[in-house]
Amino acid sequence: MSKVAVIGSGFAGLSTATFLAHQGHEVTVFEKNSTAGGRARSFSENGFTFDMGPSWYWMPDIFERYFGLFGKKVEDYYNLIRLDPSYRIFFPDDEVDIPAGKQELYDLFESLEAGSAKKLEKFLKEAEFKYNIGINNLVHKPSLSPFEFINSEVISGVFRMQVFSSIGSHIHKNFKHPKLRSILEFPCLFLGGTPENTPALYSLMNYADLHLGTWYPMGGMVKIVEGMEKLAVEQGVSFKFDSPVKELVVDKDEISGVRINKELEEADFVVSGADYHHTETQLLDSSHRSYSEKFWNRQVMAPSALIYYLGIDKKVDGLLHHNLFFDEDFKDHAKELYDNPRWPSKPLFYACAPSKTDPHVAPEGKENIFILVPVAPGLKDSKEIRDKYLEVILDRMENRTSSNIRDHIVYKKSFSINDFKSEYNSFKGNAYGLANTLRQTAFLKPRIKSKKVKNLYYTGQLTVPGPGVPPALISGEVVANYVNKIYDV
Repeated sequence: MSKVAVIGSGFAGLSTATFLAHQGHEVTVFEKNSTAGGRARSFSENGFTFDMGPSWYWMPDIFERYFGLFGKKVEDYYNLIRLDPSYRIFFPDDEVDIPAGKQELYDLFESLEAGSAKKLEKFLKEAEFKYNIGINNLVHKPSLSPFEFINSEVISGVFRMQVFSSIGSHIHKNFKHPKLRSILEFPCLFLGGTPENTPALYSLMNYADLHLGTWYPMGGMVKIVEGMEKLAVEQGVSFKFDSPVKELVVDKDEISGVRINKELEEADFVVSGADYHHTETQLLDSSHRSYSEKFWNRQVMAPSALIYYLGIDKKVDGLLHHNLFFDEDFKDHAKELYDNPRWPSKPLFYACAPSKTDPHVAPEGKENIFILVPVAPGLKDSKEIRDKYLEVILDRMENRTSSNIRDHIVYKKSFSINDFKSEYNSFKGNAYGLANTLRQTAFLKPRIKSKKVKNLYYTGQLTVPGPGVPPALISGEVVANYVNKIYDV
């Protein structure tokens, strides 16, 4: 039986550990924090319970498949409901609610642009094709060689997947109304690029959004973490919390163990679900690193985030569970994220009020509000900057909801670049990993297998398949299946 050390208990680490234990390995997860979940941890204060990071539940089929591979169902671990409307978008002149129903969605598009319903139907069929090809033939590969992707289905569909054209041009060719364009382009803000430099392949995200829908696990996203942790334990995984890995002990070109609190924990192989850059630069000697600092600084990062957790002592009218404030120019904010990194002058932002759906996350009659502003990674972060942006955001929220919010804040906490670095050892304080550009896709991403250390592997948002909760589940499965072929149980 191989002895495995998994570093980190984020979604990818939990997935890796569970698959390896299921395959018969002896697995221990070492987590620097006191609870599992990584960026998806939660905390409670004054009766409010906040998800710290991910708040969108898309691609329910990925979660169903994950639990199904262990003979379980999602409902064995948490109660999932579909949101309708899926979310609200605040435009400069009005608000648009995105319905869950297909016909209602077509009617919405048609009301804004004659003929767009038929175009949307065709657009989503193309996106469904990309989604199915992408999930079945691209993301489940270890991506160590381009030859992994040579099969008849991929080759025959390569032009239909539109890998070499931009999603911006694809959307603009089909839709003229600026609001329809914004609805379809919004995932790009979190994918790590502008619509002009994000491959049209990623219209698969529009299929995930508009067809597969937006869901919510009652109790919060942390319920997924709790379910995955419980499943891991059921498969035989051991957890050691408050156990930051300080060193990977390498003899010649092979790890003998991980050093934690001055103690050596032996391992036949190690999978790091911690930040890839941190693992390489802080846990390994320079001679054992696969990538140089120059390499890392060349990578295009997805955004970091400025997050506020607010407890409000009343209900706030005018908000849904998910709300996108696109009342400022999308292109200006995108340029300040990617082309000329700086704190945004007129930020777009996202506000989540899960207490609209879930009575368990706030005291009765009160509101739990999570606000996220995408910002460029690596910026100077300070209390003064955070305080300034909160005032800007509250002004806009109060104006659009016609509700006094600031005078009813009874709990307030912020989290941004400095916290991503200290809490998660995140490279440049990024929140979403590598940007999904063509040059950072599949085998062009940092590899799951170390180039210098025989028994060191990686999982998570800085390797394949990429950032996001569903890709993290897949990332864990991919690396577990790969190493399981190498190491005897």
